[in-house]
Amino acid sequence: MKFRDFLNAWGPVVLWLAIMLLGSTDLMSADHTSRFLTPFLRWLDPGISPRTIAQIHLLVRKAAHVAEYAILSGLLFRALRGFVDGFWRRAGIAFVPALIFAAADEYHQSFIPSRTSSLGDVCIDYAGALLGILICRAIHLALSRREAAG
Repeated sequence: MKFRDFLNAWGPVVLWLAIMLLGSTDLMSADHTSRFLTPFLRWLDPGISPRTIAQIHLLVRKAAHVAEYAILSGLLFRALRGFVDGFWRRAGIAFVPALIFAAADEYHQSFIPSRTSSLGDVCIDYAGALLGILICRAIHLALSRREAAG
């Protein structure tokens, strides 16, 4: 395998992991994300209650967990193309590092004073990784049908 091919396959994974690690710092703590989300919500609805803002903030933060791990598992699945045969085998291999990173990320957050570490977040991350694999499956099936028809 040429270095360029390796970089094309694994570069996005490494870049995404770096972004996720940056997001695991104080930079993306609830205090910091509320600084731009709260004014935006108040702009949308000046009469919005603090309780509603808090609920939306929590929902946005949890949705971000799902999205970031869906993207990670999708990138891992993509990177394994050409290395691992069979959809489900490649999906399983892509899923495991996402699970390990989710647990390690929450452990890392336990050392950041402005962050909290939560087993619930790890479960949400797992769900996101699974969603990413399911999206890969849907794309795989759609492409297979297209090839068969065309």
